[in-house]
Order: sequence, then C-alpha cells, then structure tokens
Amino acid sequence: MDVLTPAQLPDAARLLAAGQMVAVPTPRWYMLCARAADPAATNAVFRAKQRPTAKPLLLVLDSPATAEILFDLSADARLLTCGLWPADLALRLPWKPAVEPVAAVGSPALVGCPDGILGQLVALAGEPLAAAVCSISTPAAGEKDHPALTAGQVAVFERTMRAGIAAVVDGGICPHGRHMTIVDCPAGAAARLEREGAVHARAVEAALAPTGGPHVG
Repeated sequence: MDVLTPAQLPDAARLLAAGQMVAVPTPRWYMLCARAADPAATNAVFRAKQRPTAKPLLLVLDSPATAEILFDLSADARLLTCGLWPADLALRLPWKPAVEPVAAVGSPALVGCPDGILGQLVALAGEPLAAAVCSISTPAAGEKDHPALTAGQVAVFERTMRAGIAAVVDGGICPHGRHMTIVDCPAGAAARLEREGAVHARAVEAALAPTGGPHVG
C-alpha cells in the first residue's frame, strides 16, 4: 500500500480510475473509496470490510448540482444541500426515474457531499465515488475493531484484512471519530432526522426552518 500526501491527490484519482481502492481522511475518520460505477471496485470495498452487500455504501458527490441531476430532490432536500453541503451530512435520496440506480449504493441512496481532502478527490475523479468507513463492518466487528483515525491504523487494517488498498492519503489524525448525520429526504414529503452525528440536529433544523424542520424524536 502506497502512502500519499494530500499534494498527491491526482495520483489517488488515477488509482481510482484504474479500479483501485484508496483510503482517504475526513474530519471523522478514514474512508475506503472506489469508483461507484465500477462493480469490481465496489465489491472490493465490501470484501475488505466483511460487509454484507445488502448494506449499501455511501455515494459521494462533488456538488449539490450533481445531486440535482441524479436524484429526485424534495424542497427540504434542496434546503439541506444549499444550507449544509459540503459537510458531514448524508441525505437518503430517491433516484430520478430515468436514472439507473447504482447497485452498490442501493435505492434510495445514502448520499454525501464532503469537504476537505475527500471532497477534493471526488472533484478530481470527475465522477461519484462509493465510500465506507475503514473498519470491519458490524456484525463481523469485535470490541477492538474501530474506525481508522490515522494512516498507520489504515496500514494495520490493510495488513490484517489483506484488504487490497492501493494507497492511503495521509492527512494526519482524524479528530472527530463520529458518524455522519443522516436525514431521510423522501420525494414530496418532509425530511426526517434519521441519525444525529457530526452535524448537529439544530443545524439541520436551522437549514429546514422555512419548512418547519425535521421530525426529531
């Protein structure tokens, strides 16, 4: 596994284009990334994590404009993409009828638009990426299996799982160690806060203030 610096993101993008898997830092933790449109590459992510294919991967986009092309965005979804993207916020979105869903990310898809190094990489890739936390998926994970917060921990994961990670972009220590916030945005219906994470529920409510905010239980 190669270790790249953030200045070498074009090299990481070339590896992704060649069907390889790359580990990338976010403020939360390192993520395993592959071309969403490449079934062999996304299958490698499932295998590395021991993740059931019935548990879809995250779809990572470069901008809200790309979400408009691929997904049926409700009024609430547009408020969230305009108000909070790019950020550690994932929206559960239905595909447009004319768009073929990407099998690895399911339907509806869990969709993110990150900032930082991962956001830069998606822009360089020029296409959506499929991503998942660099860790063993539950229920296969044990008590000592935690998401990688450093490039060194990615290297341990690579050696232990023989994951086939082509490279890790070393962005230092990921400070937050938290999940993304998830908001379900069905077409033609109010958004619902599904899980609070790195983006505070009050931030979601503020973005949705014109329509009354999500149903926070």
